[in-house]
Amino acid sequence: MIITSLLDTDLYKFTMMQVVLHQFPAAQVQYKYKCRTQGVDLQPYVDEIRDEVRQLCALRFTDEELDYLGSMRFIKSDFVDFLRLFHLPERCISIEKSASPGELDIMVEGPWLHTILFEIPVLSIVNEVYFRNTQLAPAYEEGRARLQSKVQLVRNDPDLKEFRVADYGTRRRFSKRWHEEVMVTLRDTLKENFAGTSNVYFAMKHGLTPLGTMAHEYLQACQALGPRLRDSQTYGFEVWAREYRGDLGIALSDVYGMSAFLRDFDMYFCKLFDGARHDSGDPFQWGERLIAHYRQNRVDPRTKTLVFSDGLTFPLAIELAKRFAGRCITAFGIGTNLTNDLSYQPLQVVMKMVRCNGQPVAKVSDTPEKTMCDDKAYLAYLRQVFEIPAE
Repeated sequence: MIITSLLDTDLYKFTMMQVVLHQFPAAQVQYKYKCRTQGVDLQPYVDEIRDEVRQLCALRFTDEELDYLGSMRFIKSDFVDFLRLFHLPERCISIEKSASPGELDIMVEGPWLHTILFEIPVLSIVNEVYFRNTQLAPAYEEGRARLQSKVQLVRNDPDLKEFRVADYGTRRRFSKRWHEEVMVTLRDTLKENFAGTSNVYFAMKHGLTPLGTMAHEYLQACQALGPRLRDSQTYGFEVWAREYRGDLGIALSDVYGMSAFLRDFDMYFCKLFDGARHDSGDPFQWGERLIAHYRQNRVDPRTKTLVFSDGLTFPLAIELAKRFAGRCITAFGIGTNLTNDLSYQPLQVVMKMVRCNGQPVAKVSDTPEKTMCDDKAYLAYLRQVFEIPAE
């Protein structure tokens, strides 16, 4: 069994889920899966994936896990009480062979509150099932050598005392076993340079700091849940601030692209939020634009955190750290390059929300291939409303 704990997921799933419980308990959503890697045949493993998901849906939170969640300052007791009764509903997920060669059709549909935790473990299952069937003798020694070379890049550079890197690699990991080894190695070798992990299970098990705030699906859902489409981004930020009262203050910047984000992220939000997270487009341009935006709004960027998390490698993260040193606080979340770097081509798998309350929702990324929407007319309308140039 690949997933043995419902905590084996990213922290931002719980922080968003708490908002859903308190603000949008009746919302209905639909998620669709996609593999962006060409030439991968997952169809032989569909039954194995189904079996793993069936076991996932049988899991419940333990008292120890709930006590751990409840110890976090921003997790409220009524949310913990809800989780005490929670399980993932198997009726809400379908896994079929696609008409397209090699591909799978995975769909999740149902109440947002009850389906939000599917995404990360399902993607982890797809990855691990694929790799355990195609790599029967995993190149762990190669992976360890690559991991040590990354560690040495940080330890051998005296200018990186303030460098902070975190693991964001649960969804695309080679395996759970390898993920855990990476976590322990980083904890023991990078020490203060290792900020923590997005994975709540490993954070609890190994005494690491769990990290995360919001993901794209939250701001996407606000397209259907807010008062009007043009205000959906500011509505999402306001609801988040109302829920967390200054905690978890990193805003996601790329659901509508950086230009639209800066138009909405006015002086009020600049002062209210602790910083922002980059997840598409050129990271250097993004950082320069955000620092200039803070200055224009009379906010000292040296007091704000810029979180970089888009396809990072250690050399790129280090280059970014040096570029912005002394100009802001930087943090780096590395995913696939940490948890699936054993010489094999990783799977670029995603599961994105495509509808909320029956209405299409979309993310219009600064990286065009990351845009995902199943309604072209709605996507065109969204671009018009947010003044996003056509690709």
